[in-house]
Amino acid sequence: MGSRMGSRIFTLSAMRFTVLTVAMALLASTFLPLATLAQDDQKESQKKRKKQGSESVKSVYKRWVDEDVRWIITDEERKTFNTLKTDDEREQFIEQFWLRRDPDPDTDVNEYREEYYQRIAYANERYTSGIPGWKTDRGRIYIMFGKPDQTESHPSGGSYNRPVWEGGGTTATYPFEIWWYRYIEGVGSDIEIEFVDPTGSGEYRIARNANEKDALLYTPNAGLTLAEELGLSSKADRIAFGQFGPNGMGPNNQMFGLRAQDQPFERLARMAALQRPPKVKFNDLAALANESELPKASFDVLTAGLNINLLRVTDTAVLTSFTVQLENQDLVYKEVGGLPQAAVNIYAKVTNVAGRRAGQFEDVVTSSYTPESLEVGMQQRSAYQKNVVLTPGNYKIDLVVRDVNSGKTGVIKQGFVVPRYEEGRLSTSTMILASRIEPLNGRLATGQFVLGALKVIPNATGEFKQDLPLGVYMQVYNVAIDQATLRPSIDIEYVITQKDKEILRVKEDGKNGLSSINSQQITLARLIPLKTFKPGIYDLQVIVKDNVAGQTISTDKDTFQVK
Repeated sequence: MGSRMGSRIFTLSAMRFTVLTVAMALLASTFLPLATLAQDDQKESQKKRKKQGSESVKSVYKRWVDEDVRWIITDEERKTFNTLKTDDEREQFIEQFWLRRDPDPDTDVNEYREEYYQRIAYANERYTSGIPGWKTDRGRIYIMFGKPDQTESHPSGGSYNRPVWEGGGTTATYPFEIWWYRYIEGVGSDIEIEFVDPTGSGEYRIARNANEKDALLYTPNAGLTLAEELGLSSKADRIAFGQFGPNGMGPNNQMFGLRAQDQPFERLARMAALQRPPKVKFNDLAALANESELPKASFDVLTAGLNINLLRVTDTAVLTSFTVQLENQDLVYKEVGGLPQAAVNIYAKVTNVAGRRAGQFEDVVTSSYTPESLEVGMQQRSAYQKNVVLTPGNYKIDLVVRDVNSGKTGVIKQGFVVPRYEEGRLSTSTMILASRIEPLNGRLATGQFVLGALKVIPNATGEFKQDLPLGVYMQVYNVAIDQATLRPSIDIEYVITQKDKEILRVKEDGKNGLSSINSQQITLARLIPLKTFKPGIYDLQVIVKDNVAGQTISTDKDTFQVK
């Protein structure tokens, strides 16, 4: 019996344990789904908040491109912006967008951007009429091109005496304004824009012709022009064909002609030009100059040579001459006025070690030939020169050149040092290896490449042909004067070597080969024939000995190539 009791107690205990285990399992199964659901809800909430945050960020950029810069962003810029994938890329784009339009990138404030948003604020304050002011025609023109030079306003309309080019006569008008700009880049000169408010709501719209402001246009026998009053033209023609009339010359051409700017095609062309974003000059090149990389595709790169020469003006001012050289065969020539012509945009910015701009220049350089001489001209070079006066110090130039016809672009970044010329110490300018050196022979010393009485065209690439001479130009400063002869006494040597082996040494006694002697400054100019030189790379050094002061100076070796 005791055994049966023990077995029974064990069985009951086992049953209790099983029930307890099942109960705990059921309890666990009840709580686990609830915890999982809570975690899922939390994750979903986080995703929702993240998505909402992402959408709000995207709406900021969408509003920037569709509203903030709607009137000034170009089609190419908009297309590029729409391809960007990340917010960092969009931020970089916006920064470059304003940089391209900044008239002075070295200042802390972007003057263009500041003025642009002031224009938007003014347009919203002044031209709002049921829709925001920036959306109206007047607001758009004001934001794009700024304040007009002159404004003629008729806010109440009323009686109006037409000028002769509108046909003369008296009529009544809707409210209208005439804005006049002396010049708009990319549109033209003497630009007149007429805005009309035919609904009286305050929303002025650009008028396609002068008849849009005529409140009596559809009233029979009212508001007639002089020609209509005399029966020389019909008001029906003015209604059907507008200001231009059935023959495109104006309905009143029997008595009065249209102004040139009111001719049909002129007006349509002007309307189309006013729809385009304001032209950005070369600041797209300026943006390239500020980038750290060259254009990506090698076939889009335009090869250019840059040569920097330094000539003393005073002890603290140095004439820095930048010469840009291009191979004509790298340029695309298109016919302009019957002549094949190439055009290159050049932009350069010179900055000091502090990053402050010390100089800037931009120009359009053209090269043209007759059709017969184009083949020969394509084998030649084109050169451009710009002089900037700098103080002694370390500088960097960022240069961008772009072929207008092909779009090929070249970017050059180069550092250089402007020396300080010590008083009384024998010194020289940089040595200029020149393609041509020729006297002006009394001609006016103006234009590029003029140094004193000579025209000196530097060879920016240092490549010379055997059948042409090597030009050498240099200035020597602080030369002592012999008190007996009142003239300097110097010896000059031109030494050409190849791999440290002397090839040619030309000596002068200071009397021959000198272009001019100006007080304590001497100008050296010499042409060295290259007919006996084999193709290869050579070094040139000039040694100057001042016999009066007992000083000798040697220039750094300058490398050139004979082809």
